[in-house]
Amino acid sequence: MNHLLIAAMSEAGETAESLAEQVGVDPKTVQRWVSPGRTPRPRQRAEASEILGRSVEDLWPDVLKRRAPVWFRRWADIEREAAVLRWFELAWVPGLLQTEAYARATLALATPNPDEVDELVTARVQRQSILHRPQPPLVVAVIDEAALRRRAGRDGKLMREQCEHIAACAELPCVQVHIVPVDTPIYLGLGGSFILAEMPTGARVAHQDGPARAHITDDATEVASLERRWARIVGEALPRAQSLDLIRKVAASWT
Repeated sequence: MNHLLIAAMSEAGETAESLAEQVGVDPKTVQRWVSPGRTPRPRQRAEASEILGRSVEDLWPDVLKRRAPVWFRRWADIEREAAVLRWFELAWVPGLLQTEAYARATLALATPNPDEVDELVTARVQRQSILHRPQPPLVVAVIDEAALRRRAGRDGKLMREQCEHIAACAELPCVQVHIVPVDTPIYLGLGGSFILAEMPTGARVAHQDGPARAHITDDATEVASLERRWARIVGEALPRAQSLDLIRKVAASWT
């Protein structure tokens, strides 16, 4: 049973009949959505989620998992359930803070297939709904300034909007963004990007990027090593207020 959908309908005061009428389907169709593995069509998912005040991936998480690469699906589950996410990015804007245009520009580098790019962009953008849940995770992002200075797209408009979006996200109660200035001498972050997830149970999991696929581990020794690296990297970053000022300054520089 899709208990997430059942709970959302109950909280919104909707029945199969009332939801079906608003979406434009038969009540039996809505009843089938409650069954395991039964997923509405894209338009119906969008309309139902709007009516119920929930995101599509909250109601039908398997949709997001199917769009993501197979190797990434485990991390998508971890990310969605985490209580705290600590994310360091050296070369890219963190996925949870990307605009759709930036995500498209970066994901298109990996595949020439437009349909595949569309699926990947949709999955990435939908992941960002965790920032707007009633109880979102705490997301602490540390970004090397070079990632904000490197152009994506044909002109500066895309990057200006991307930097403005990061600034807007940084003002969310659940998000902290810190920037490592571009003139910082060599530091441990040059070794590569990674993410640390702390689960509600206290368990810790790490994600490290790789050229072919990411490495996901809950090995205590590996996670502890990355946590020490994280502490050193954060020490090189600007405080929140100064970071936000720098982000806005970079945004203004893109024309």
